[in-house]
Amino acid sequence: MDAAFLLALGLLAQSLCLSLGVPGLGRPRTLYPWRRAPTLGRVRRAWVIPPISVSENHKRLPFPLVQIKSDKQQPGSVIYSIQGPGVDEEPRGVFSIDKFTGKVSLNAVLDREKTDRFRLRAFALDLGGSTLEEPTDLEIVVVDQNDNRPVFRQEVFTGRVLEGAAPGTYVTRAEATDADDPETDNAALRFSILEQGGPQLFSIDPYTGEIRTVQVGLDREVVAVYNLTLQVADMSGEGLTATASALITLEDVNDNAPEFTRDEFFVEATEAVSAVDVGRLAVEDRDLPGSPNWVARFTILEGDPDRQFTIHTDPKTNEGVLSVVKPLDYERRERYDLRVAVQNEAPLQATAPWAERGQARVSVQVRDVNEAPVFQENPLRTSLAEGAAPGTPVATFSARDPDTQQLQRLSYSKDYDPEDWLQVDGATGQVQTQRVLSPASPFLKDGWYRAIILAQDDASPPSTATGTLSIEILEVNDHAPELSPPWGSLCSAPDQGSGLLLGAMDEDLPPHGAPFHFQLSPRIPELAQNWSLSQVNVSHARLRLRHQVQEGLHRLSLLLRDSGQPPQQREQPLNVTVCRCGPDGACLPGSAALRAGGAGLSLGALVIMLASVILLLLLALLVALLTRFRQQSWDKGLLHGLQDDLRDNILNYDEQGGGEEDQDAYDMDQLRHPAELVALSTPLGRPPLRRDAPFGRAHPQAARTLPTSPSDIADFINEGLEAADSDPSVPPYDTALIFDYEGDGSEAGTLSSILSSLGDGDQDYSCLWDWGPRFARLADLYGPP
Repeated sequence: MDAAFLLALGLLAQSLCLSLGVPGLGRPRTLYPWRRAPTLGRVRRAWVIPPISVSENHKRLPFPLVQIKSDKQQPGSVIYSIQGPGVDEEPRGVFSIDKFTGKVSLNAVLDREKTDRFRLRAFALDLGGSTLEEPTDLEIVVVDQNDNRPVFRQEVFTGRVLEGAAPGTYVTRAEATDADDPETDNAALRFSILEQGGPQLFSIDPYTGEIRTVQVGLDREVVAVYNLTLQVADMSGEGLTATASALITLEDVNDNAPEFTRDEFFVEATEAVSAVDVGRLAVEDRDLPGSPNWVARFTILEGDPDRQFTIHTDPKTNEGVLSVVKPLDYERRERYDLRVAVQNEAPLQATAPWAERGQARVSVQVRDVNEAPVFQENPLRTSLAEGAAPGTPVATFSARDPDTQQLQRLSYSKDYDPEDWLQVDGATGQVQTQRVLSPASPFLKDGWYRAIILAQDDASPPSTATGTLSIEILEVNDHAPELSPPWGSLCSAPDQGSGLLLGAMDEDLPPHGAPFHFQLSPRIPELAQNWSLSQVNVSHARLRLRHQVQEGLHRLSLLLRDSGQPPQQREQPLNVTVCRCGPDGACLPGSAALRAGGAGLSLGALVIMLASVILLLLLALLVALLTRFRQQSWDKGLLHGLQDDLRDNILNYDEQGGGEEDQDAYDMDQLRHPAELVALSTPLGRPPLRRDAPFGRAHPQAARTLPTSPSDIADFINEGLEAADSDPSVPPYDTALIFDYEGDGSEAGTLSSILSSLGDGDQDYSCLWDWGPRFARLADLYGPP
């Protein structure tokens, strides 16, 4: 072995023999981490300080851990320091060093679960701050103590297992943790079951925490949920402990067959009804309610050959509900004896015990009621020829009474006959027509007419049956075809144009319509000399000229026949206009009048139309003359009845004239006789409208009574001004008026202010005080002081 290596081991042993500051030992020994061992020709590196162990939770603080020294200087001439976590890094202040002696101390309680080791760096400097030694590592290991209880990951663990499961069946697993050092017994956990609340049916693996069944006998119907108390302990089961719960639910299996609560059930059902419930069959099942192992299914084994009954399950009570799906008939069968069985929706376990009441008998008693009559054929379909005469038999819509044990009489009536076309015999149900049905009836849909017939018995209360009678109206060939249109035009030259295409229409439906047969009237043989007809298709034919004929209107007669049975034919006129044609086969413009005549307008029709137009013009002229005459009469009588008092009558002269002597300019008689104006209550014409009127329409004004005393003049003037403002046919009261020459010698007097001033001294204006506030200013100016 190498001598240097042996020397190193010796030094290491010597350093290990020193106190490393473990609590409980003496004072710490001094380490010389920088001392170098003597070598044989080579230089060794500095010593590596072994880890210093210190127990967590040490309470005596400060506690010396170790002392480091450098042998390069005399004591007191070296400055020591440490750096790292626990010193100048978080967590700070855990460790400290005496800078002169090199003693390292523990200053805080350690927690291994937070920090399990600290790695520091030690430094040695001279008093001048120069490095004496290279920095060396100082590792402090925190020794674990059992200061943490184990903790379950859940307070309650849950598991599920089928009832009747075999031993060893896995149920669930409990899990726990311990914050202590997993490499020590402080975290060595062991699981156990403290309590099961009954027989020992479950076990737990102490190392893994798996819970399994240990024996048979799990029955959900006895115990549905097991509550286990679990324990976990560290120190391999001898240390600190914790508890939790485990809830184990037994899942149901179909190990109990359903059973009827009784061997026989009695119910009653009414005849002639369906889709009704008549009774309930109660069953018992110990399996989990609502599960397929509990839900019952019922089967009718015998006693119902016509499948008139069914049993469905009530989802809430699990009872069997017996229902009638086809009407029962008391007269046919009074009682039904059913045998029914019950089983679960899920298959029964092979080990389940046999059910003693898996079958039961159900006795159904049918109750007799008054049943409604029944039509033997409903709806009843029949047919009738179109246009059938009144009294034509249609059908016998009879019914039978199902109550054969009761003597009852049936009566028949109509419930729906919108055209009131049919008549029903009340005793026999025989239906016949009572009038002719119009083919254009809105109640005739696609050739079918529908009526509703009632049949009623005489019971108390009576029962009624409703029957539908559908009548097909057969088409009858009662219309002959018609030309469409009955006019046309042809070229006068036979070799021009394509001829006249003729069509036909028939009001009858197929097969009484097309194909149509076109023929020139046999009554007029000479038509065939100039004209010819050729069939184009089933509904059209073409008319042609055999040789050139005279231009103008030609009246032909054609015979049209349809294909009905028997066929209908009609001879009809055809107006054909023969005209000169151009190269394109169309009539030239010169022959337009002839074509118009061919459009079916004869000369007589044109004369009637012309006379009607002339008569309308004469009537319009007469109305215009009458209106003008009434307007002139109203204009003349407008001022006919004015009295001498003209204080509210202002005349507007739009032209210059000779005053009262100019009789052509205005009728002055109306000024001389104003009293007659009141009698004109209704004007003969519309008065001229003001252009400044808001709506341009005059409203009739009520006749006004002239004042009889000076005290009424103020009210009369106010009413007049208001009427003038609202009357659109006259200017407003404040419109400036132009007065021309008024003449001399007028009984009404002058309105001129010039002439009025000539006799001012002789005038008496005291009456102005009686005319109201509008004349108060005049009264002040001209009235007596």
